[in-house]
Amino acid sequence: MTDASTLSHMNIKDMSRRWLKRGEGGRLHAENIPLHHIADVVGTPFYCYSAGALRDNYARLKAAVAASGVSICFAVKACSNINILAELARQGCGMDIVSGGEMARALAAGTPPERIIFSGVGKTRAEIHGALEAGVYQLNVESQAELDIVAAVARETQIRAPIALRVNPDVDALTHAKITTAKKDSKFGIAIGEIPALYAAASARPELRMVGLAVHIGSQILDLTPFRDAWSALAGLVRRLRDDGFSVERLDLGGGLGIGDDIQAGPDLAEYAAIIAATVGDLGCKLNIEPGRWLSGRTGVLASEVLYVKQSAGTPIAVIDAAMNDLMRPALYSARHPVLTDGPARAVEPGSDDVCRIVGPICESSDDFGKYEGLGTVLAGDLLVFDNVGAYGAAMSSTYNSRDLVAEVLVDGERFRVVRRRATIADALQLEQPEAWHSKKNPVG
Repeated sequence: MTDASTLSHMNIKDMSRRWLKRGEGGRLHAENIPLHHIADVVGTPFYCYSAGALRDNYARLKAAVAASGVSICFAVKACSNINILAELARQGCGMDIVSGGEMARALAAGTPPERIIFSGVGKTRAEIHGALEAGVYQLNVESQAELDIVAAVARETQIRAPIALRVNPDVDALTHAKITTAKKDSKFGIAIGEIPALYAAASARPELRMVGLAVHIGSQILDLTPFRDAWSALAGLVRRLRDDGFSVERLDLGGGLGIGDDIQAGPDLAEYAAIIAATVGDLGCKLNIEPGRWLSGRTGVLASEVLYVKQSAGTPIAVIDAAMNDLMRPALYSARHPVLTDGPARAVEPGSDDVCRIVGPICESSDDFGKYEGLGTVLAGDLLVFDNVGAYGAAMSSTYNSRDLVAEVLVDGERFRVVRRRATIADALQLEQPEAWHSKKNPVG
């Protein structure tokens, strides 16, 4: 994912992808299953995930941070399919959630509630009530107003609420403005200077059990310096609170660890782990991280068929059957995903530029995935594959333009299965069957 104007045809070997590979005739395989075979069975477009890659990513990250005793909670918002969550839960991964719906998904996937962290800036009373009743690990609270509501719900349920205050350290994550979450004007968290007084006041409330602090500075972070800055600030805050006589048992270090592509390498895990150890490793706190994209992003692809090829100002335009409702990130963040052809790239005619613009069928100019180099001549009927879409892909999909909700497929070795069926217009129309009319009640008196 890069903001470069064009992307070259990706070399899978260079990407160190063991699950996405080319077989005979250059046909793409997900683990041991040809993608065109899945397309024949399921239809296009569809998301395809690798169970093996997901397990491998979790094992690699767990090993990297093991020396500091860090626990991992997957950011459910990145990829909320319960089958993906279940794969991670079976490995011992916890879940970071931001809604009651995500809590229901995490629990349905087999995640023990004591491995669930409830984040988010706008929790409702019902969500807080459900979280306390379920027995989640902690609630990350983001304002005085939210703290008051949590305390009220805790009194009602007679369940003492485990609370971590989310700190806004005013650190620029050096990522896209729409996925930066810890600058002073962000809607997220509590200004770091306000934390000591709020922590002290909250510690005096019998309904609340103050367990620690949380921070999350943004998403798709490739330069690790902002992590060092934020966690160093967090460590200083812990020491101040302890000097004031308060207990700080836990630190939630947030997520945001980015992934690389064929243009820019991803962060080094050893360096990431070393920064954790150097900044907060000596505090004696229980540590959590909340990766989303890093765990699932590179485990998924989106396969789409080319419907038509047209010309515009000398540039071929491939109109595909996937659209912005299936993969929103390009329209929302100007994000770009590497694109692969299923089969060998065809040579272009002599004198022609090897550039193809890829667009979807939605009636919006923003339904445009961009210009790509190195794909060769693209023809109707070809299968094109967007890479690095296992995070914030299907989770953001919709039925805009009354299109079907995209299907999801999970591959594991030599087998695959549909893990979210394609929801059709017939399904959508059923949701819109009207209920009985309600009439205005007559005023009393």
